Amino acid sequence: MKNWSIIAEGFHKEDVPKHESIYSLGNGAMGMRANFEEDYTGNTLQGSYIGGVYYPDKTKVGWWKNGYPEYFAKVLNAPSWIGLHIKINGEVLDLNTCTEVKNFRRELNMKEGWYERQFTATLPNQQEIQVKALRLLSLRHDELGALRYEITPLSSEVTVEIESYLDSGVKNNDANWDELFWNTLDVGVVQDYYAYITAETKKTRFKVHTFMHNTLRLLGDQPHFFSPSKKNKKDNYVGLQYEVSVPAGKTIRLDKFGGYIISKGEEFWVSPNGLTMYEREKYIGYTLTERLNAFDFLLKMQKKDWAAIWELSDIEIEGDDKAQQAIRFNIFQLNQTYSGKHAHLNIGPKGFTGEKYGGSTYWDTEAYCLPFYMATKGAEVARNLLMYRYNQLDKAIENAKKLGFTGGAALYPMVTMNGEECHNEWEITFEEIHRNGAIAFAIYNYVRYTGDEAYIKDYGLEVLVAIARFWAQRASFSAEKQKYVILGVTGPNEYENNVNNNFYTNYIAQWCLRYAADMVEKYEIEKQWIHPQEIILWRKIAQNIYFPYSEKYGVYLQQDGFLDKDLKPVSAIPAEERPLNQHWSWDRILRSPYIKQADTLQGFYFFRNHFTHEELRKHYEFYEPFTVHESSLSPCVHSVLAAALDKKEEAYALYLRTSRLDLDDYNKEVHEGLHITSMAGTWLSIVEGFGGMHVVDNQLHFKPCLPAHWHSLSFKVIFRGQLHVCKFVN
Repeated sequence: MKNWSIIAEGFHKEDVPKHESIYSLGNGAMGMRANFEEDYTGNTLQGSYIGGVYYPDKTKVGWWKNGYPEYFAKVLNAPSWIGLHIKINGEVLDLNTCTEVKNFRRELNMKEGWYERQFTATLPNQQEIQVKALRLLSLRHDELGALRYEITPLSSEVTVEIESYLDSGVKNNDANWDELFWNTLDVGVVQDYYAYITAETKKTRFKVHTFMHNTLRLLGDQPHFFSPSKKNKKDNYVGLQYEVSVPAGKTIRLDKFGGYIISKGEEFWVSPNGLTMYEREKYIGYTLTERLNAFDFLLKMQKKDWAAIWELSDIEIEGDDKAQQAIRFNIFQLNQTYSGKHAHLNIGPKGFTGEKYGGSTYWDTEAYCLPFYMATKGAEVARNLLMYRYNQLDKAIENAKKLGFTGGAALYPMVTMNGEECHNEWEITFEEIHRNGAIAFAIYNYVRYTGDEAYIKDYGLEVLVAIARFWAQRASFSAEKQKYVILGVTGPNEYENNVNNNFYTNYIAQWCLRYAADMVEKYEIEKQWIHPQEIILWRKIAQNIYFPYSEKYGVYLQQDGFLDKDLKPVSAIPAEERPLNQHWSWDRILRSPYIKQADTLQGFYFFRNHFTHEELRKHYEFYEPFTVHESSLSPCVHSVLAAALDKKEEAYALYLRTSRLDLDDYNKEVHEGLHITSMAGTWLSIVEGFGGMHVVDNQLHFKPCLPAHWHSLSFKVIFRGQLHVCKFVN
């Protein structure tokens, strides 16, 4: 339990896939799972990913309905650059077939941004070797990664064969039609140490230049690099093969640099410093001295760049190593996933750690992630997240038009890469419309937090108006209730589909209509594209929207008919039947009262200042017993609310559940990738929950509620351009 490192000792084959997720690396532009560099024939999920490079995989359903998305966008498993084929006296190094593996150790150093693996292995030919591998993805030059791989024979002198390779013959594990997504255009070798593959994605036509630069030397000797004995080129593969005699106790070291240069048409996406592929090659170095020191120099820069990140984003907890390690792991992964440098990128639920959810953008970004980036990176980075949606407004209007909405109404997609809806579940795609509200709330949240009112005038107002137009058409007037109702929706609780008058959906729709009207009147009423009658209608609907309410319990109901359910608490469910989605039929889940994640309470989290403390307590105590927390986005919201109610033990238990979800593999699914967007919720649990941070009348307020065993809590936040250093002591 190290505060700055995640360490695993001992080689256990069953742990390999989940550790590939936990020890993943990323730099905001690309990422990779912690796959072994050498061959491994055991269970593994090979994965390297490039931000923004995707494929529109044709939707696979047995039926079709009007408006259904034609594809599900997938972040692509990219050509691999870390691979090494290694033989010791002709025997392949493969930990799955070794007769013994000992001293196996992985370390993810979060403070300095590197991943190291080491082990001692006995191969089937009885040769014993020691291996140490260190890997990083450069923050400063985010198209570049580096690997240092060292082999030391222990029993006798051996012949080591190393083939360092690139491979574009990769495919996605989750491909709907089991097809390859890449066309290889060119394979080449430049001099003795540089090789490349240029490949293009099918349909989307992203060109990716995958490159590697190798230096191999025997440590302890005068500086000398071995040249490859063979260069192996195939249709989608290039390898540089070396053969070296290594005495017992001596170490052979391979420094390998690799990464991706991406283009779309004629426009190249490179680091903001503008260095081209060829300048990067020069940076790595041609001279002997430069080649000797290149890896060490990159590592030194990596430590410096991570130190700058931690200076602003670190959270210190005294008295609880388990909580301390967990929050740093979450912060580390968030910074690996999104840097804010590239406005065309966003934050997928799995980041760069796996293929599930396709690497696409969900409402998680606006609802959970934005506050973290506002407070730890500042307004400019957070603004890029909002601009991502502004730049896709035309697509959101087009999405709404496909469903029959008119007049510039916008429905933002539930899942997207380029603004088009690409989710493949009906009840999510067409019914989970509350995502529109989260996008509007993010604009409000950003402006009140940063003070950047110019964003509303220049960009945000267009988005707010389009969203208000959607809600005005989506609500319908009930003659029986004499109220406006919103029918046929799915709230954040996806364990109930096609319900009427979901409280959270109706409440955020009401708020959106009022907020859009207020902003139009404040800034842009003279604009020709906004008719005064629209504002009148928005306010009329907002004033008369319907909310189901129980006089008996004194709470707003999650939706019409919630009290018709068999209201048994979660504690009545046998442990062996959890999680429900793995043991119950979908029909049974839909008829149950059980809540996947905060739904009504999501509204109370966003709009706490709209309700009294007693109303919050009543609603929390009513809905929490029905909540199964089978969404990674659930415990964090409940933790914040529990802290606000001074339920310290409950808040702490929920915090541990969200913060250690992946480290402790609560849901037995971490092998699929990490829960990146819920990690932002973990930060909320600390800062807004235990720190009690909230904004009132454009001012920052704190009401700390520390767990009893914590000695102190410290963190920093940027608010309206000013850095605030916060420390609370028990």
